[in-house]
Amino acid sequence: QLVESGGGLVQPGGSLRLSCAASGFTFEYYPMVWFRQAPGKEREGLSCITSTGSATDYADSVKGRFTISRVNAKDNRNDTAYLQMNTLKPEDTAVYYCKVTIWGYDYWGQGTQVTVSS
Repeated sequence: QLVESGGGLVQPGGSLRLSCAASGFTFEYYPMVWFRQAPGKEREGLSCITSTGSATDYADSVKGRFTISRVNAKDNRNDTAYLQMNTLKPEDTAVYYCKVTIWGYDYWGQGTQVTVSS
């Protein structure tokens, strides 16, 4: 199970940190990915992180502004992926999702709404 949180309304130039709480699987084994979907647009991949957190990658649209990280707590209660979002722009407004792929099957959270507006 994946549960996102941390979204909300923020002014342009502001920051938010999204969390993706994971349970029900061995979190430390799997890479994690953040996506977003704006109204009327396709879902966009933003950032990914390896299972150990040793490597990350970003879409050009968020590179330099967003930072992905993770805590492998190994206790199936506090395993969490994060997306730190800085210098937010109105075009960052979207529902943000985390995803894990296990044995070829994609598991998604329910999403958290981020609205960037003055």
